[in-house]
Amino acid sequence: MTVPAVAVLDDYQDLARGFQSWDRLTGRIALETFTDHLEDDAALAERLASFDVVVAMRERTPFTRQRLERLTNLKLLTTTGMANAAIDIQAARELGVVVCGTSIGGSATAELTWGLIIALTRHICEEDRNVREGRWQTTIGPELAGRTLGVIGLGRLGARVAAYGAAFEMRVVAWSQNLDVERARELGVEPVGRDELLECADVVSIHTRLSDRTRGLIGSRELAVMKPTAYLVNTSRGPIIDEHALIAALYENRIAGAALDVFDEEPLPREHPLRCAPNTLVTPHVGYAGIDTYTGFYREIVENIEAWLDGAPVRVLNG
Repeated sequence: MTVPAVAVLDDYQDLARGFQSWDRLTGRIALETFTDHLEDDAALAERLASFDVVVAMRERTPFTRQRLERLTNLKLLTTTGMANAAIDIQAARELGVVVCGTSIGGSATAELTWGLIIALTRHICEEDRNVREGRWQTTIGPELAGRTLGVIGLGRLGARVAAYGAAFEMRVVAWSQNLDVERARELGVEPVGRDELLECADVVSIHTRLSDRTRGLIGSRELAVMKPTAYLVNTSRGPIIDEHALIAALYENRIAGAALDVFDEEPLPREHPLRCAPNTLVTPHVGYAGIDTYTGFYREIVENIEAWLDGAPVRVLNG
């Protein structure tokens, strides 16, 4: 009897098989993992043609209607997280593909955000490189205590980052399109308008979902409102910032710097100008890539596949 074939996509770090959760499915599935990333529709369709189940890591590989229509053998698409803007949920439903998610969400992204803030403002990566190359004390950066942290988006992650800011004795202000003013105040955060946040913040950190309303939320006008001494940090989604406007602002020294974990196109193309832009710190979308988060992801992915095999899917996103 042929068992269902399961593909794990975009396993960049070649980690997926190492999680023991898969042991529960021994003999029930044929597992294959892919460490590379395919952009071409035809190549992706050819690769996945024989698979019954596909595991998508966040939004690394989009599943548009066009792509789903070509995957005629696909029956289950399970993604990390309980929302994935890169999957056409309606198309999957119409095509009879069950889409499931995972409920795991920890502190990894918020912790990375704070690491980026400190590393950017105090030039940690630059000074590390300087010491290794024989130089000594070439930069100076601001202390965070007494300065203002502006949080755009005060959901689960934004609230964590705000709390870290308070622990660093920063004034914390927040704005979002649906900001709950009372909850903000309960968190010790000052609710403000968007322009007020951009005008007063020494560090602006983005923690809102990508949607039609937030795409290009930070563009040329918004960057011009920021202080020339301010820093911009994005661990949410790349297109929330107008990338071309940001690159121009960095090269013209109109803001002090930017730390980015997310980009319009991922992996970031080899010749992309952000790879050599001044006053930047860039990481390869590792905000959620923590050991505990991945352990939870794969535990629930296995649960999703097991429940589907048993005829009772769980955490269904398109039911």
